[in-house]
Amino acid sequence: MLKKGTVINSILTGSCPKCQEESMYVEKNPYKLKTIYKMHETCSHCKTQYVIEPSFFYGAMYVSYGLTVAIGVAIFVITKLILGLSVKVSFISLGIGIFLLMPVTARLARNIYINMFIHFDKNWRQNS
Repeated sequence: MLKKGTVINSILTGSCPKCQEESMYVEKNPYKLKTIYKMHETCSHCKTQYVIEPSFFYGAMYVSYGLTVAIGVAIFVITKLILGLSVKVSFISLGIGIFLLMPVTARLARNIYINMFIHFDKNWRQNS
C-alpha cells in the first residue's frame, strides 16, 4: 500500500499532487485511448489547477522519452541477458513491450512532470 502524502503515491495513482484526494484524469484506465490525456481542469477538493500554463505538459515528452528508454533497456536486459534469447527476439520483444506500455508511460510521464512543480501540502484544507 502506498503512503498518502508521498510523491510516489501521486505518481503511481495519478492523484492530485497537492492533496492526493482524487484522480487527475477523467478516466482512470490509460488503455481507453480516446480519453488517455483527458484531465479534470482543477481538483474538486483543493482547487489545484492541473494545467499551470498553456502547453504545460509538452515538457512531459522529455520525461516520457526517459521512461521509454529505461523500459527499453530493462526489456532488453531481461530478454537477452537473463533469459538468453537471441538479439532478434529481444528487439522484437522490446518493440512489443514499448508499444503495449505506451499508454502507461504517457500517463506516468505526465504524473512525474506535474509532481516536479506541485508538491503535497498536508495543510491544504487550512490554506484554502
